Amino acid sequence: MKISVLTVCWNSAATIRHTIDSFLAQDHRDKELVVIDGNSSDETVSIVRSYPQEQIRLVSEPDSGMYDALNKGLALCTGEAIGALNADDAFHDSSVLGKISGALADAEIVHGHLDFVDNHDNKRVVRRWRAEPRPHNGFRSGWMPAHPTFYVRRRVAEKVGSFDLTLKVSSDYDWMLRAVELHGFRLATMDQVLVDMMIGGASTRSFRSHIGHNLEALRSRRRWLGSGPLDYALIAKPVRKLGQLSSKQGGKSRMKKSI
Repeated sequence: MKISVLTVCWNSAATIRHTIDSFLAQDHRDKELVVIDGNSSDETVSIVRSYPQEQIRLVSEPDSGMYDALNKGLALCTGEAIGALNADDAFHDSSVLGKISGALADAEIVHGHLDFVDNHDNKRVVRRWRAEPRPHNGFRSGWMPAHPTFYVRRRVAEKVGSFDLTLKVSSDYDWMLRAVELHGFRLATMDQVLVDMMIGGASTRSFRSHIGHNLEALRSRRRWLGSGPLDYALIAKPVRKLGQLSSKQGGKSRMKKSI
């Protein structure tokens, strides 16, 4: 199974080597890295071009932000499976894509564990996100997967369509909600760490960004799930996320698969 990994970047010279190195180190050979650069003014593009280009596709041009770039990348991916790896993140080890390929043999969507790290040199874990199988009420209950660990078969991406550009910080949440809740695709939860994520993403770097993300997520639930002006997930989602992120202990997830 060919897996397309989509990386969006802009002025990411300080971190993108770790991202590319972790992709090239994957023991799963049938893969491609699609890099969508927003016309960086630093050395990002030259760094990407310094790598062998057989498995790397690079586009560098102005865009309207991360989700616009993700839409461009979706249109370019040629794999049977698709996922995203941020330009300051890295795969946890060399076996990740192979294990994702194996999990997708029996499912159409997979997600797994994620570690938040200080940096990719010392890999000091600051927080841990442990994936949980989808509960009965799914996104209505405050549950969500970690987007950097979220991989789908091509038919899922084609069915879900584009990222919503009217959402500034939660279009990935909206995209996953549509993929999981609207079409009945089979979902598998992988009991292993897939990605090491640098702390400080667009939706996690401040209290204000948390508020903005949660309000946009509510807007998504109102649109697709018929939620009211306020819903249970508005409170449960941050509480559930706080429980995930506060854990620094290893532990293993309690379940393997959900539908």
